[in-house]
Amino acid sequence: MSALPHEDPLPGDAFACSAIEQVIVPRARDIGGFEVRRALPSTGRKMVGPFIFFDQMGPSEFLLGQGLDVRPHPHIGLATVTYLFDGSIVHRDSLGVTKEITPGALNLMSAGRGVVHSERTGEAARAAGQRLFGIQAWAALPQGHEETPPTFTHHAERELPRIIGEGKRLRLIMGEGYGERSPVAFPHPAFYAEAVLAPGAVLPLDPDYDERAIYTVSGEIDIAGDVFGPGQLLILKPGDRISIFAASQARFMLFGGEPMDGPRHIWWNFVSSRKERIDEARADWAAGRFDSVPGETEFIPLPGG
Repeated sequence: MSALPHEDPLPGDAFACSAIEQVIVPRARDIGGFEVRRALPSTGRKMVGPFIFFDQMGPSEFLLGQGLDVRPHPHIGLATVTYLFDGSIVHRDSLGVTKEITPGALNLMSAGRGVVHSERTGEAARAAGQRLFGIQAWAALPQGHEETPPTFTHHAERELPRIIGEGKRLRLIMGEGYGERSPVAFPHPAFYAEAVLAPGAVLPLDPDYDERAIYTVSGEIDIAGDVFGPGQLLILKPGDRISIFAASQARFMLFGGEPMDGPRHIWWNFVSSRKERIDEARADWAAGRFDSVPGETEFIPLPGG
């Protein structure tokens, strides 16, 4: 998805739990009938592991004949990580890939030195009307992978490990955890999971990675006596094992990883360890030097162009 201008997320209140380093409250923004909440990047926190961008998409209900229409736009230096709870999106890219993503599956597009893609509601879903709800994250690529050829991989729902029991349903999207390993390949130590807990269920989170976060999607969770409702990003301190108690039926995302190999610059849809590389990508998009998406005739122009 193309980054859109947003006001910075709001820092949260101070909480009692010593395991929580920061609470970020994303600002909601309507973009033509479609609500987006951006949790990363935020003032005071740019990344959690490799995750440098974290958007909640929806929930939104489209009328008959309408849908999501994100026109072709470029990326460098990152991987887009798209995961849905409801609805579907058709991905098309300059590699010639066309793939529909549905709930529980994963689209991972590694931009490397440069790729262009669009994200739209498919014709069948547009004709029937649909609800769209999900998360799109960007994971910064390690410096040694920033200029690799772009790739796209899709993992169906059945391919991602499930852990079920004691009122807990967890899908491991990336990395390792809870005795399982995801088949999703990413060139930096990282993890990403969706958890759904019944009221009263408890999920532990071990300090397997230095940088970890919880994003609350729905319901309420309790951590050491502090209760958090939907739409909050909880940045956890390293080294602490915590327990997440479901105060109600709750859905949340767990993600993080090891610290990146240096800071990253981010501008529009471009991420790089080198500011001059972003300047090059800007010039390339303005001059039409990126590859095009087969079948697409529109594009998103460079901001301020």
